[in-house]
Amino acid sequence: MAFYNAEFNLICNGLIIVVIRKKQISKNNIMENPDNIDRMTTLSQVMEKLRERGIHREFRMNESCEMKYEDSEKNYQPKELTILKTYRFEGDSNPDDNAVLYVLEDNSGNKGIIIDSYGAESNYPGHEFDTFLREIPINESDEYNF
Repeated sequence: MAFYNAEFNLICNGLIIVVIRKKQISKNNIMENPDNIDRMTTLSQVMEKLRERGIHREFRMNESCEMKYEDSEKNYQPKELTILKTYRFEGDSNPDDNAVLYVLEDNSGNKGIIIDSYGAESNYPGHEFDTFLREIPINESDEYNF
């Protein structure tokens, strides 16, 4: 399998030179290399893989800044959750297409996701969501490298 990297260099007179380099990569290397894994898939592909593993419910912060698990009344504190994997997605032409998907597990073993846009806009107004997220312990798992 080959991938092409394009580098753009601007010359002083306004001329743009494009250098294209071909890089051979085996399919196995793509799937095993965590540096490539998140860039090789789309948000919908990752969500489908997670759905196949039974992970489809969301953790969401409500208007009262309480983190809830979908269809549950439990109000979570950051220490009751663990981030198992973080995926970042960047839109090719529109910064509004930037998103982060977090795979989380609570202390009872319930697994779910948080999806948030990032950049100029977030799905959650105010600083409470960002503060809450930063306080969740992280224990990245290779189980979700696909």
